Amino acid sequence: MGNALFVVWRESVEAMLVIGILYAWLKRNPAPGGLRALWIGVGSGVGLALLLGWAMLAAQDELSGQALEWFQTAILFVAAGLITQMVLWMARHGRHMKGHLEAGLARAADQGSWIGIASISALAIAREGAETVIFLYGLGMEHGDGSALAIGALAGFALALLTAWATSRGLRFLDPRHFFKITGALLLVFAAALLVAGVERLIGMGWLPPLLDPVWDSSGLLDDTNAGGSLLATLVGYRAQPSLMLLLAYLGYWGSVLFVKSRLHR
Repeated sequence: MGNALFVVWRESVEAMLVIGILYAWLKRNPAPGGLRALWIGVGSGVGLALLLGWAMLAAQDELSGQALEWFQTAILFVAAGLITQMVLWMARHGRHMKGHLEAGLARAADQGSWIGIASISALAIAREGAETVIFLYGLGMEHGDGSALAIGALAGFALALLTAWATSRGLRFLDPRHFFKITGALLLVFAAALLVAGVERLIGMGWLPPLLDPVWDSSGLLDDTNAGGSLLATLVGYRAQPSLMLLLAYLGYWGSVLFVKSRLHR
């Protein structure tokens, strides 16, 4: 539930920030049908994200046995990859996002294209929505508690609305740069946990060798099947009895992320 709340909150705040940038520009630079096109685009983006969620559930219902196992494992890797890519993209392009969005709107408005305006908002919202849907699917597949996941997602969206309202009222407690930096780091931790779950499935299916299993056994200190250990396993990918392959995947992930981040800051 906590992961779902956090992810939906973070992604919804980003989506609301995009909508706010587009709305403010259109208010300053009125274009025929511009605001209507903006909201049509927002609705279309949400619809595309929901369509993706429906397609994933429909595909799951049609699959069984090993095919279903492969599909679910692939979703874990896709979710981890998307979240990682999104965080790294924001680290590199976040400061220029407002300028890019406004430049796109200016071109569409100059051409008198309400479709262009709608497309800009639709694609931006669909991207955020797709990342959220895939991540929630991965979480639900691993933990199976749909009601807790739904409650967490709704709470995250409500918190995002409250955050957007407070910011619009001039309560400057939210510095976007610090917000995305801190939440981005936490999202990378969650992505690593999904990667661990995917690698664990591949080992269980016999497609990856464990190499050495286990490397250690810390279940006497913290068992990953009890309440505290299970929470840590969900949040950061903790395993009380990790195999060497699992450790190599985990360390390889963080090594790659830190290398890319170091290149971004040059």
